[in-house]
Amino acid sequence: MAERWWSRGGAAYAVYRATSRAASPLVYLFVQWRRLRGLEHPTRWRERLGEPSFPRPAPGTPLLWFHAVSLGEGLSAIPVIKRCVEQRPEIAVLLTVTTVSAFEVIKERLPCGVIFQFAPVDTYDAVNRFLGFWSPDAVFLIESELWPNLIFSSATKGSTMEAIRFQLLSAPPVIINFCGDLKYAVGDFNMSEKELTTLEDLRVDISGRRVWMASSLHCGEEKVFMQIHKALAKIHPALLTIIVPRHVEHGRKIKRELNQQGISAVLRSSVEKISPGTAVYIVDTLGELRTLYRLTPIAVIGGSFLPEMKGHNLSEATAAGCAVLTGPFVGHFSNMIRQMSAVDRLSVWQVNGREELLEALKQLLGDDLALEARRAAAKKAFSAVSGDVVSRVWELISTHILAEQPRLERRN
Repeated sequence: MAERWWSRGGAAYAVYRATSRAASPLVYLFVQWRRLRGLEHPTRWRERLGEPSFPRPAPGTPLLWFHAVSLGEGLSAIPVIKRCVEQRPEIAVLLTVTTVSAFEVIKERLPCGVIFQFAPVDTYDAVNRFLGFWSPDAVFLIESELWPNLIFSSATKGSTMEAIRFQLLSAPPVIINFCGDLKYAVGDFNMSEKELTTLEDLRVDISGRRVWMASSLHCGEEKVFMQIHKALAKIHPALLTIIVPRHVEHGRKIKRELNQQGISAVLRSSVEKISPGTAVYIVDTLGELRTLYRLTPIAVIGGSFLPEMKGHNLSEATAAGCAVLTGPFVGHFSNMIRQMSAVDRLSVWQVNGREELLEALKQLLGDDLALEARRAAAKKAFSAVSGDVVSRVWELISTHILAEQPRLERRN
Protein backbone atom coordinates (compact mmCIF):
# COMPACT_ATOMS: atom_id res chain seq x y z
CA MET A 1 0.00 0.00 0.00
CA ALA A 2 2.80 2.42 0.86
CA GLU A 3 4.43 1.87 -2.56
CA ARG A 4 1.15 2.67 -4.33
CA TRP A 5 0.77 5.93 -2.40
CA TRP A 6 4.29 6.92 -3.30
CA SER A 7 3.79 6.17 -6.98
CA ARG A 8 0.61 8.25 -7.17
CA GLY A 9 1.40 11.16 -4.93
CA GLY A 10 5.05 10.91 -3.98
CA ALA A 11 6.12 14.15 -5.62
CA ALA A 12 3.32 16.19 -4.06
CA TYR A 13 3.99 14.62 -0.68
CA ALA A 14 7.73 15.32 -0.93
CA VAL A 15 6.95 19.01 -1.36
CA TYR A 16 4.46 18.91 1.56
CA ARG A 17 6.95 17.09 3.79
CA ALA A 18 9.77 19.52 2.99
CA THR A 19 7.53 22.52 3.59
CA SER A 20 6.18 21.18 6.88
CA ARG A 21 9.70 20.31 8.02
CA ALA A 22 10.96 23.80 7.24
CA ALA A 23 7.98 25.28 9.06
CA SER A 24 8.60 23.32 12.29
CA PRO A 25 10.10 26.31 14.20
CA LEU A 26 7.09 28.43 13.21
CA VAL A 27 4.74 25.65 14.27
CA TYR A 28 6.34 25.68 17.72
CA LEU A 29 5.65 29.41 18.00
CA PHE A 30 2.11 28.89 16.70
CA VAL A 31 1.39 26.24 19.35
CA GLN A 32 2.74 28.62 22.01
CA TRP A 33 0.50 31.41 20.70
CA ARG A 34 -2.52 29.09 20.83
CA ARG A 35 -1.58 28.01 24.37
CA LEU A 36 -1.50 31.63 25.56
CA ARG A 37 -4.94 32.15 24.05
CA GLY A 38 -6.33 29.08 25.81
CA LEU A 39 -6.61 27.07 22.59
CA GLU A 40 -4.06 24.47 23.65
CA HIS A 41 -3.85 22.63 26.96
CA PRO A 42 -1.86 24.70 29.51
CA THR A 43 0.31 21.77 30.71
CA ARG A 44 0.08 19.19 27.93
CA TRP A 45 0.72 21.36 24.91
CA ARG A 46 4.01 19.55 24.20
CA GLU A 47 1.97 16.56 23.07
CA ARG A 48 1.06 18.63 19.99
CA LEU A 49 4.76 18.52 19.10
CA GLY A 50 4.80 14.73 19.34
CA GLU A 51 6.15 14.44 22.88
CA PRO A 52 4.53 11.80 25.12
CA SER A 53 3.07 12.34 28.60
CA PHE A 54 2.79 8.65 29.46
CA PRO A 55 5.06 5.60 29.15
CA ARG A 56 4.47 3.22 26.28
CA PRO A 57 2.89 -0.14 27.20
CA ALA A 58 5.25 -3.00 28.01
CA PRO A 59 7.21 -4.52 25.08
CA GLY A 60 5.19 -7.12 23.24
CA THR A 61 1.85 -5.40 23.98
CA PRO A 62 0.00 -4.59 20.75
CA LEU A 63 -1.10 -0.93 20.61
CA LEU A 64 -4.12 0.31 18.67
CA TRP A 65 -4.21 4.06 17.96
CA PHE A 66 -7.57 5.76 17.38
CA HIS A 67 -7.36 9.34 16.12
CA ALA A 68 -10.25 11.82 16.06
CA VAL A 69 -10.15 15.53 15.46
CA SER A 70 -12.72 16.86 17.93
CA LEU A 71 -15.60 16.09 20.27
CA GLY A 72 -18.12 14.49 17.91
CA GLU A 73 -15.60 12.17 16.28
CA GLY A 74 -14.03 11.31 19.64
CA LEU A 75 -17.38 10.40 21.17
CA SER A 76 -18.19 8.17 18.21
CA ALA A 77 -14.95 6.27 18.79
CA ILE A 78 -15.63 5.53 22.47
CA PRO A 79 -18.11 2.65 21.97
CA VAL A 80 -15.61 0.91 19.67
CA ILE A 81 -12.78 1.47 22.14
CA LYS A 82 -14.93 0.07 24.96
CA ARG A 83 -15.63 -3.03 22.90
CA CYS A 84 -11.91 -3.48 22.21
CA VAL A 85 -11.09 -3.20 25.91
CA GLU A 86 -13.89 -5.60 26.90
CA GLN A 87 -13.04 -8.24 24.32
CA ARG A 88 -9.24 -8.02 24.43
CA PRO A 89 -8.12 -6.43 27.73
CA GLU A 90 -4.50 -7.41 27.07
CA ILE A 91 -4.32 -4.97 24.13
CA ALA A 92 -3.36 -1.34 24.75
CA VAL A 93 -5.43 1.48 23.24
CA LEU A 94 -4.33 5.04 22.53
CA LEU A 95 -6.87 7.76 21.66
CA THR A 96 -5.83 11.19 20.41
CA VAL A 97 -7.81 14.35 19.72
CA THR A 98 -6.77 17.83 18.66
CA THR A 99 -9.06 20.20 20.58
CA VAL A 100 -9.09 21.10 24.28
CA SER A 101 -12.88 21.02 24.41
CA ALA A 102 -12.91 17.41 23.15
CA PHE A 103 -10.17 16.46 25.61
CA GLU A 104 -12.02 17.82 28.66
CA VAL A 105 -15.28 16.01 27.85
CA ILE A 106 -13.88 12.70 26.61
CA LYS A 107 -11.38 12.15 29.44
CA GLU A 108 -14.26 11.44 31.82
CA ARG A 109 -15.83 8.83 29.56
CA LEU A 110 -12.99 6.54 28.57
CA PRO A 111 -12.52 3.05 30.01
CA CYS A 112 -9.83 2.68 32.63
CA GLY A 113 -6.39 2.13 31.16
CA VAL A 114 -6.94 3.83 27.79
CA ILE A 115 -4.07 6.20 27.00
CA PHE A 116 -5.45 9.61 26.07
CA GLN A 117 -3.45 12.51 24.74
CA PHE A 118 -3.32 15.19 22.07
CA ALA A 119 -2.39 14.31 18.50
CA PRO A 120 0.74 15.84 16.99
CA VAL A 121 0.43 18.67 14.50
CA ASP A 122 1.11 17.39 10.99
CA THR A 123 4.74 18.38 10.64
CA TYR A 124 7.27 15.77 9.65
CA ASP A 125 9.25 16.07 12.89
CA ALA A 126 6.25 16.06 15.26
CA VAL A 127 4.59 13.08 13.60
CA ASN A 128 7.79 11.04 13.47
CA ARG A 129 8.60 11.89 17.08
CA PHE A 130 5.12 10.66 18.03
CA LEU A 131 5.30 7.48 15.93
CA GLY A 132 8.87 6.76 17.00
CA PHE A 133 7.79 6.67 20.63
CA TRP A 134 4.36 5.00 20.43
CA SER A 135 4.99 2.72 17.44
CA PRO A 136 1.29 1.78 17.05
CA ASP A 137 0.46 -1.53 15.42
CA ALA A 138 -2.68 -0.16 13.79
CA VAL A 139 -4.05 3.32 13.18
CA PHE A 140 -7.79 4.07 12.98
CA LEU A 141 -8.75 7.41 11.50
CA ILE A 142 -12.20 8.65 12.46
CA GLU A 143 -14.03 10.74 9.87
CA SER A 144 -11.81 12.68 7.46
CA GLU A 145 -8.65 13.16 9.51
CA LEU A 146 -6.35 12.42 6.58
CA TRP A 147 -3.09 14.28 7.16
CA PRO A 148 -0.25 13.47 4.74
CA ASN A 149 2.62 13.15 7.25
CA LEU A 150 0.47 11.07 9.60
CA ILE A 151 -0.61 8.70 6.84
CA PHE A 152 2.69 8.29 4.97
CA SER A 153 4.82 8.07 8.09
CA SER A 154 2.50 5.49 9.67
CA ALA A 155 2.54 3.40 6.50
CA THR A 156 6.31 3.50 6.09
CA LYS A 157 6.80 2.58 9.76
CA GLY A 158 4.68 -0.53 9.32
CA SER A 159 1.45 0.43 11.06
CA THR A 160 -1.70 -1.07 9.64
CA MET A 161 -3.87 1.77 8.35
CA GLU A 162 -7.65 1.61 8.57
CA ALA A 163 -10.24 4.27 7.84
CA ILE A 164 -13.54 4.23 9.69
CA ARG A 165 -16.32 5.86 7.66
CA PHE A 166 -13.89 7.04 5.01
CA GLN A 167 -12.43 5.70 1.78
CA LEU A 168 -8.75 6.15 2.48
CA LEU A 169 -7.04 7.95 -0.39
CA SER A 170 -7.24 5.73 -3.49
CA ALA A 171 -7.60 2.38 -1.75
CA PRO A 172 -9.17 -0.18 -4.11
CA PRO A 173 -12.80 -1.11 -3.32
CA VAL A 174 -11.88 -4.75 -2.71
CA ILE A 175 -10.10 -3.84 0.56
CA ILE A 176 -12.71 -1.34 1.78
CA ASN A 177 -15.25 -2.61 4.29
CA PHE A 178 -18.27 -0.46 5.13
CA CYS A 179 -19.70 -1.56 8.46
CA GLY A 180 -22.08 1.33 9.12
CA ASP A 181 -22.01 4.91 10.31
CA LEU A 182 -20.44 5.45 13.73
CA LYS A 183 -22.71 8.45 14.20
CA TYR A 184 -25.32 5.83 15.07
CA ALA A 185 -23.12 4.42 17.85
CA VAL A 186 -24.67 6.89 20.33
CA GLY A 187 -27.13 4.20 21.33
CA ASP A 188 -24.27 2.27 22.97
CA PHE A 189 -23.72 4.89 25.67
CA ASN A 190 -24.74 4.40 29.28
CA MET A 191 -25.39 7.47 31.39
CA SER A 192 -22.98 8.12 34.26
CA GLU A 193 -24.09 8.76 37.85
CA LYS A 194 -23.34 12.46 37.34
CA GLU A 195 -25.46 12.60 34.18
CA LEU A 196 -28.35 10.80 35.89
CA THR A 197 -28.23 13.24 38.81
CA THR A 198 -28.16 16.20 36.41
CA LEU A 199 -31.12 14.80 34.51
CA GLU A 200 -33.21 14.29 37.64
CA ASP A 201 -32.38 17.77 38.98
CA LEU A 202 -33.42 19.37 35.69
CA ARG A 203 -36.63 17.34 35.57
CA VAL A 204 -37.58 18.74 38.95
CA ASP A 205 -36.80 22.30 37.79
CA ILE A 206 -39.02 22.06 34.68
CA SER A 207 -41.82 19.95 36.14
CA GLY A 208 -45.24 20.84 34.78
CA ARG A 209 -43.98 23.07 31.96
CA ARG A 210 -44.11 22.78 28.19
CA VAL A 211 -40.52 22.35 26.97
CA TRP A 212 -38.72 22.30 23.65
CA MET A 213 -35.04 22.54 22.75
CA ALA A 214 -33.01 24.05 19.92
CA SER A 215 -29.60 22.35 19.81
CA SER A 216 -26.28 23.05 18.07
CA LEU A 217 -27.23 26.60 17.10
CA HIS A 218 -24.77 28.56 14.99
CA CYS A 219 -24.33 32.33 15.02
CA GLY A 220 -27.26 33.95 13.26
CA GLU A 221 -29.73 31.17 13.97
CA GLU A 222 -30.55 32.54 17.42
CA LYS A 223 -32.64 35.28 15.78
CA VAL A 224 -34.87 32.61 14.21
CA PHE A 225 -35.40 30.86 17.52
CA MET A 226 -35.97 34.06 19.49
CA GLN A 227 -38.85 34.91 17.17
CA ILE A 228 -40.17 31.37 17.47
CA HIS A 229 -40.04 31.52 21.26
CA LYS A 230 -41.90 34.82 21.45
CA ALA A 231 -44.67 33.52 19.19
CA LEU A 232 -45.04 30.26 21.13
CA ALA A 233 -44.98 32.02 24.52
CA LYS A 234 -48.15 33.88 23.56
CA ILE A 235 -49.90 30.50 23.32
CA HIS A 236 -48.06 28.77 26.20
CA PRO A 237 -47.15 31.44 28.81
CA ALA A 238 -45.21 28.96 30.96
CA LEU A 239 -43.17 27.69 28.00
CA LEU A 240 -39.49 26.89 28.57
CA THR A 241 -37.17 27.06 25.57
CA ILE A 242 -33.77 25.38 25.92
CA ILE A 243 -31.06 26.73 23.63
CA VAL A 244 -27.77 24.87 23.18
CA PRO A 245 -25.30 26.93 21.10
CA ARG A 246 -22.76 25.06 19.00
CA HIS A 247 -19.99 27.16 20.56
CA VAL A 248 -20.29 27.82 24.29
CA GLU A 249 -18.95 31.37 24.05
CA HIS A 250 -22.00 32.22 21.94
CA GLY A 251 -24.23 31.69 24.99
CA ARG A 252 -23.52 35.03 26.66
CA LYS A 253 -24.31 36.93 23.47
CA ILE A 254 -27.66 35.12 23.18
CA LYS A 255 -28.48 35.94 26.81
CA ARG A 256 -27.74 39.65 26.28
CA GLU A 257 -29.98 39.78 23.22
CA LEU A 258 -32.81 38.00 25.04
CA ASN A 259 -32.54 40.28 28.07
CA GLN A 260 -32.63 43.34 25.81
CA GLN A 261 -35.98 42.06 24.51
CA GLY A 262 -37.30 41.58 28.04
CA ILE A 263 -37.03 37.78 27.95
CA SER A 264 -35.74 36.13 31.13
CA ALA A 265 -32.80 33.86 30.32
CA VAL A 266 -30.45 31.78 32.50
CA LEU A 267 -27.00 30.45 31.60
CA ARG A 268 -26.27 26.88 32.66
CA SER A 269 -22.67 27.87 33.43
CA SER A 270 -23.93 30.26 36.14
CA VAL A 271 -25.06 29.18 39.60
CA GLU A 272 -28.59 30.40 38.86
CA LYS A 273 -31.20 27.65 38.55
CA ILE A 274 -34.29 27.47 36.37
CA SER A 275 -37.15 29.25 38.12
CA PRO A 276 -40.85 29.54 37.19
CA GLY A 277 -40.01 32.92 35.64
CA THR A 278 -37.20 31.57 33.44
CA ALA A 279 -38.28 31.66 29.80
CA VAL A 280 -35.07 30.51 28.10
CA TYR A 281 -32.39 28.20 29.47
CA ILE A 282 -29.08 28.59 27.63
CA VAL A 283 -26.77 25.58 27.94
CA ASP A 284 -23.31 27.08 27.50
CA THR A 285 -21.47 23.94 28.62
CA LEU A 286 -19.90 21.04 26.74
CA GLY A 287 -20.82 17.38 26.53
CA GLU A 288 -24.39 17.57 27.88
CA LEU A 289 -26.50 17.15 24.75
CA ARG A 290 -27.00 13.45 25.44
CA THR A 291 -28.52 14.27 28.83
CA LEU A 292 -30.64 17.12 27.50
CA TYR A 293 -32.16 15.00 24.75
CA ARG A 294 -33.54 12.77 27.49
CA LEU A 295 -35.05 15.82 29.16
CA THR A 296 -36.90 17.46 26.29
CA PRO A 297 -39.72 15.89 24.27
CA ILE A 298 -38.96 18.08 21.23
CA ALA A 299 -35.55 18.71 19.67
CA VAL A 300 -34.91 21.11 16.80
CA ILE A 301 -31.46 20.44 15.33
CA GLY A 302 -29.64 23.67 14.47
CA GLY A 303 -26.96 24.36 11.92
CA SER A 304 -29.69 23.87 9.32
CA PHE A 305 -31.63 27.14 9.05
CA LEU A 306 -29.22 29.36 7.11
CA PRO A 307 -28.04 28.67 3.54
CA GLU A 308 -24.34 28.28 4.34
CA MET A 309 -25.02 25.56 6.92
CA LYS A 310 -24.85 21.78 6.58
CA GLY A 311 -26.82 20.37 9.50
CA HIS A 312 -25.81 18.20 12.44
CA ASN A 313 -26.15 14.63 13.62
CA LEU A 314 -29.76 13.72 14.45
CA SER A 315 -29.07 10.29 15.88
CA GLU A 316 -28.63 11.29 19.54
CA ALA A 317 -32.01 13.02 19.52
CA THR A 318 -33.79 10.15 17.78
CA ALA A 319 -32.12 7.57 20.05
CA ALA A 320 -33.45 9.49 23.07
CA GLY A 321 -36.98 9.43 21.65
CA CYS A 322 -37.38 13.13 20.91
CA ALA A 323 -39.72 14.46 18.27
CA VAL A 324 -36.97 15.65 15.90
CA LEU A 325 -37.16 18.65 13.58
CA THR A 326 -34.52 20.13 11.32
CA GLY A 327 -34.18 22.92 8.78
CA PRO A 328 -33.68 22.67 5.03
CA PHE A 329 -29.88 22.96 4.95
CA VAL A 330 -28.57 19.61 6.16
CA GLY A 331 -25.66 18.71 3.85
CA HIS A 332 -24.69 15.04 3.92
CA PHE A 333 -27.08 14.44 6.83
CA SER A 334 -29.78 14.28 4.18
CA ASN A 335 -28.85 10.62 3.79
CA MET A 336 -29.55 10.00 7.49
CA ILE A 337 -32.91 11.76 7.15
CA ARG A 338 -33.81 9.65 4.10
CA GLN A 339 -32.91 6.43 5.89
CA MET A 340 -34.99 7.26 8.94
CA SER A 341 -37.92 8.58 6.93
CA ALA A 342 -37.97 5.37 4.91
CA VAL A 343 -38.56 3.47 8.16
CA ASP A 344 -41.22 5.90 9.41
CA ARG A 345 -42.13 9.18 7.73
CA LEU A 346 -42.89 10.73 11.13
CA SER A 347 -39.37 10.11 12.46
CA VAL A 348 -37.81 13.38 11.27
CA TRP A 349 -39.75 16.53 10.44
CA GLN A 350 -37.77 18.63 7.97
CA VAL A 351 -39.18 22.15 7.59
CA ASN A 352 -38.43 24.75 4.95
CA GLY A 353 -37.85 27.66 7.30
CA ARG A 354 -39.03 29.71 10.26
CA GLU A 355 -42.74 29.82 9.41
CA GLU A 356 -43.00 26.07 8.88
CA LEU A 357 -41.02 25.46 12.06
CA LEU A 358 -43.38 27.66 14.05
CA GLU A 359 -46.44 25.81 12.76
CA ALA A 360 -44.82 22.43 13.46
CA LEU A 361 -43.99 23.42 17.03
CA LYS A 362 -47.49 24.78 17.59
CA GLN A 363 -48.86 21.39 16.57
CA LEU A 364 -46.47 19.37 18.74
CA LEU A 365 -46.88 21.56 21.83
CA GLY A 366 -50.65 21.59 21.46
CA ASP A 367 -51.35 17.96 20.56
CA ASP A 368 -50.01 15.31 22.91
CA LEU A 369 -51.02 12.46 20.60
CA ALA A 370 -49.17 13.97 17.65
CA LEU A 371 -46.12 14.55 19.85
CA GLU A 372 -46.04 10.97 21.13
CA ALA A 373 -46.45 9.61 17.59
CA ARG A 374 -43.39 11.59 16.46
CA ARG A 375 -41.35 10.50 19.47
CA ALA A 376 -42.17 6.83 18.96
CA ALA A 377 -41.39 7.08 15.24
CA ALA A 378 -37.99 8.66 15.92
CA LYS A 379 -36.98 5.91 18.32
CA LYS A 380 -38.25 3.22 15.97
CA ALA A 381 -36.32 4.67 13.02
CA PHE A 382 -33.10 4.99 15.00
CA SER A 383 -33.34 1.38 16.13
CA ALA A 384 -33.93 0.21 12.58
CA VAL A 385 -31.13 2.11 10.84
CA SER A 386 -28.45 1.93 13.52
CA GLY A 387 -28.32 -1.86 13.72
CA ASP A 388 -25.32 -2.98 15.77
CA VAL A 389 -22.66 -0.86 14.12
CA VAL A 390 -20.20 -1.25 17.01
CA SER A 391 -20.28 -5.05 16.74
CA ARG A 392 -19.67 -4.83 13.00
CA VAL A 393 -16.69 -2.51 13.49
CA TRP A 394 -15.31 -4.78 16.18
CA GLU A 395 -15.67 -7.80 13.90
CA LEU A 396 -13.58 -6.06 11.24
CA ILE A 397 -10.93 -5.05 13.78
CA SER A 398 -10.81 -8.56 15.18
CA THR A 399 -10.66 -10.20 11.75
CA HIS A 400 -8.35 -7.87 9.86
CA ILE A 401 -6.13 -6.43 12.61
CA LEU A 402 -6.06 -8.60 15.70
CA ALA A 403 -5.96 -11.84 13.75
CA GLU A 404 -2.43 -10.77 12.84
CA GLN A 405 -1.45 -10.42 16.50
CA PRO A 406 1.43 -12.95 16.34
CA ARG A 407 3.00 -10.84 13.58
CA LEU A 408 2.37 -7.68 15.59
CA GLU A 409 3.97 -9.14 18.69
CA ARG A 410 7.06 -10.15 16.70
CA ARG A 411 7.29 -6.57 15.41
CA ASN A 412 7.22 -5.28 18.98
